[in-house]
Amino acid sequence: MGTVTNQAERQTQVETTPEIVDALLEAARYDDFEDITSLASSGISLDSKDSLGRTALHMAAANGHLDIVEYLISQGVDINAFNEEKNTPLHWACLNGHTEVVKKLILAGASLGILNSHERTPMDEAVTRGKLDVVDAINAAVAQLELAGVTVS
Repeated sequence: MGTVTNQAERQTQVETTPEIVDALLEAARYDDFEDITSLASSGISLDSKDSLGRTALHMAAANGHLDIVEYLISQGVDINAFNEEKNTPLHWACLNGHTEVVKKLILAGASLGILNSHERTPMDEAVTRGKLDVVDAINAAVAQLELAGVTVS
């Protein structure tokens, strides 16, 4: 029976190759929810990083795909993962002006204090790009957490 279990385990887990990681990140980038869930069920780690340190959450956050961001958060991905430039998914959502994603990430526990390689926080990136709606979204999410008694970092 042990042999059968091992064969079954191997069939349900996919080897995490650069191609598989690229497929995961492409699915997140292009809002392909079906591919994300299919890859997740095949056993790939949803925290897998590409050669630049990007995760599926980075790609979904950067492109404003709230449904995929919510799914990835629900699956327990590292919300504060950073790429080679030390940008988190929250940095990318702020840079690109995705207010709903910004709120979701903050409410899920994303850190506002992480500095990227340019010594900027996510808020700094929003201000630098003139994304005042993102600044408002950050402030609204922080206020919501503080009202609930959650300390924000």
